[in-house]
Amino acid sequence: MTWLDVIGWTGSALLVWSLLQSRLLRLRALNLVGCLVLIGFNAAVGVWPMVGLNVVLAIINVWYLARMVTSRHDERAYRVVEVRADGDMLRHVLELHREDIARFNPGFRAEGGADRAAYLIVNGDEIVGVVLFRPEAGVARVELDYVTQRYRDFTPGEFVYRRSHLFTDRGCRTVVTPPGMLAPYYDRLGFRREDESYVLDLAAV
Repeated sequence: MTWLDVIGWTGSALLVWSLLQSRLLRLRALNLVGCLVLIGFNAAVGVWPMVGLNVVLAIINVWYLARMVTSRHDERAYRVVEVRADGDMLRHVLELHREDIARFNPGFRAEGGADRAAYLIVNGDEIVGVVLFRPEAGVARVELDYVTQRYRDFTPGEFVYRRSHLFTDRGCRTVVTPPGMLAPYYDRLGFRREDESYVLDLAAV
């Protein structure tokens, strides 16, 4: 096997690997790298139709990546929808993603009363995240902050915290995140670390 063969197989492997990704951003990025590798390989061996195909695919990937990156913090891309904490819709979402929720929010328990505040984050007609919190003496204690695998590179849950009125309308001036959450992103939103949780003072937002 020549070094050129190695390059060709590497590009093909990257394309296959990209299609196995559940995260949209990672899928597009790996697919783009695979296309670029195969452009070089096919140009070297003179297979010009495959060069043209991979050039087109690379352009498509660049377009989608640019759109994803520029909209990841854009409020026009997401909506925050309040739902009943004891309603069928929330119950369905929690059951559908039960195993993944337990992985990233190990302390979460689905059982809870109607005194929870429940929000779904949606992108178009797709549910991409859930945030549940319980107001307690001026403190919003977050019990669940979950994002689906496809959108985990975009942290859409941040749109709940950008809208402080969702908490202040319930008399809360402080937000405390659940302890032990895996891969938290709160330091980018103005939260401060306290022990195993993050805290946001809404008066400072």
